[in-house]
Amino acid sequence: GELALLYNCPRAATVEAVDECKAWELDRGTFNHIVKEAATKRHATHDSFLKKVSLFATIDAYERAQISDALKTETYQKDDFVVKQAEEGNVFYIVEEGSLVVVKEVLGEDPQEVMQYGSGDYFGELALLKNQPRAASVKVKSDVARVLSLDRKSFVKMLGPVQDVLKRKQSEYA
Repeated sequence: GELALLYNCPRAATVEAVDECKAWELDRGTFNHIVKEAATKRHATHDSFLKKVSLFATIDAYERAQISDALKTETYQKDDFVVKQAEEGNVFYIVEEGSLVVVKEVLGEDPQEVMQYGSGDYFGELALLKNQPRAASVKVKSDVARVLSLDRKSFVKMLGPVQDVLKRKQSEYA
């Protein structure tokens, strides 16, 4: 019934218990308060973190708030790949926690670690800016890594103010 509570509309289905059970009930006001409180807390956490990311140093609070609301949190375990070389790149990432390594494969050679990422670093923008496949793989080095992600549509829409910074940074990958 959460959709009916969120959007103030009739329930779309009826649920009947097939066995004896205990059910908890929340009224609309309590439910909305809990949901809004969780969203507000998530927003404040993301906003506070984004202030520390160099890429967002030049944007105002309103722009940062929009980006913050669009971010999704993803968690990865040691040795997981966040992205793989040659994949289609449709997501931008910001490292919130953990350490990751960039691995580049060149035909006929062993894969090489070419860069490391930690909290506040970002990646994935090259594939989005150039509309090209991923130029390298990014693998989790720590036990756990948490990244914030932004899909292509949101990236293009919201990162307009920092596009110049991203384009200048491209030279660091050469």
